[in-house]
Amino acid sequence: MVSTESVERSARGSVVYESGQVARRYRNSIGAFLTKPMTSFYLVLVLTLALVSFGLVMMASASAVDSLQLYGSAYYLFNRQLIFVALGLIAMIAALRVPLGAWRRLSPMMMLAALMLLALVLVPGIGQELGGARRWFDIAGIMLFQPSEVGKIAFLLWGAHVLTQRRKILNTWGGMLKPLLPGLIVLCGLVVIEPDLHTTVTYIVIFLSLLWIAGAPMRMFGLMLIAGAAVGVAAIATQGFRMSRVLSFLDPWADADGSGHQAIQGFYALSTGGMFGVGLGNSRTKWGALPNAHSDYIFAIIGEELGFLGCALVLILFGGVAYAGIRIARRTGDVYIRLVSATTAVWMVAQALINVGYVVGLLPVTGITLPLISSGGTSLVVTMFAMGILASCARHEPPAIRYLQSRERRFGRWLSLPVPASVTVDVGKPPSGRARGGTRASATGGSTKKRAPKTKTAAAPKARTSANPRTAKAEPAKRARSATNPPTKRSPQAKRSRGDTGRTPPAGRTGTGARRASPDRGRNRTENHSRGRRTR
Repeated sequence: MVSTESVERSARGSVVYESGQVARRYRNSIGAFLTKPMTSFYLVLVLTLALVSFGLVMMASASAVDSLQLYGSAYYLFNRQLIFVALGLIAMIAALRVPLGAWRRLSPMMMLAALMLLALVLVPGIGQELGGARRWFDIAGIMLFQPSEVGKIAFLLWGAHVLTQRRKILNTWGGMLKPLLPGLIVLCGLVVIEPDLHTTVTYIVIFLSLLWIAGAPMRMFGLMLIAGAAVGVAAIATQGFRMSRVLSFLDPWADADGSGHQAIQGFYALSTGGMFGVGLGNSRTKWGALPNAHSDYIFAIIGEELGFLGCALVLILFGGVAYAGIRIARRTGDVYIRLVSATTAVWMVAQALINVGYVVGLLPVTGITLPLISSGGTSLVVTMFAMGILASCARHEPPAIRYLQSRERRFGRWLSLPVPASVTVDVGKPPSGRARGGTRASATGGSTKKRAPKTKTAAAPKARTSANPRTAKAEPAKRARSATNPPTKRSPQAKRSRGDTGRTPPAGRTGTGARRASPDRGRNRTENHSRGRRTR
């Protein structure tokens, strides 16, 4: 009889085998999905919609108390966020519908417009001052427009355009820094005057990311780090509230009711959540204890209501954004697309890590919001526009281009998304050669047409004329019979089986029998060859 122990052992082995098979099947399915041509595009869209949807849910919970106290309705701030999400979707669709080449050509004008708006917002009577900072335009009393957010995407597109144009001289410091560094200095100078230090940090992140992807040497980053640290110390020392933020970061309990109050309440919110949280909508710190619970410190509310699992979900989603951006940059052959996609991913992930860092106490409080999740107007619209640019870059991967060109009905047909014309190469002026696949090399987003291959048409055979008048009369009838009854062609195997080699045998021989009639053929040839050698 079979013992109970052996039965249990076999049952455990079967369970382990089945679980291994399931894991292998899921792994194979994920690998198959990652090899598809449109995977990067779908990843960007799904991650963007997931972050925006998650942000709307947390926004409805975190802003209910402040919205009720300030505006008399628990859904006022949430409804306003819905409006900005709708505007962000329109901006995202516009980023997808306009070709990347057009955005690249418009990038200098976008940069110039951003500089003009940043200068205008500083003029009293034009710019709106709130909380001691003049950063916004009041648009008919309906909404506030922040031009420093537009400067982020304008600087990114313009910087990638400049580095792509000068890619042949990027091996020198002047070729890499001369056009880009002055633009950064002007941008940061105008933003610091507002004052708005956290946007300056984002500009520096974009600038360093562009240089890193373009291949700047490490010595350059070292010198920039020293110079940036010196400028940062000077900026902090000249403003009292910045110095208080740094001191509260070092010891928030030294001024628990003042500069350290927000950081301490954020710690309390995270510690209350534990592993699974207290439940969606059940936060206690949002009832007046935690300032800016729906904007700067929304990550603390996520940790309190959804626990460690909710915080891990946010980090996983931003990790997916980083993976998608790096994947697009690695799979493309276009320098401009590589710079834009990788820098956009670094921008999003760096901004998220800075926000999470000061909420958990690893960084000083800077006021940088959590992208696509925190409450925001212009920042949300601009961020969704940047994700639309990233999705457009994903559609310019060579496998995606071939896929979109080969399908009659494609995803996004109802959005009238343009199909990339050809596999793009390094951008600048389109080279005169041909790209892979028989198409002409084109600039980013440019439309090129395939040239039809030149085919040589064979000349029609000339009709033979006979000098004999009798045969000349019979030739038309002969040609007509050959046209109606064409000769049948046999395969080489059939010819060999029937002994037909297609050659006329010499007189006295027929078919293969001629070869069988002379068995000494090979011996005679060998003797003649040896006789010739002896003669020589």
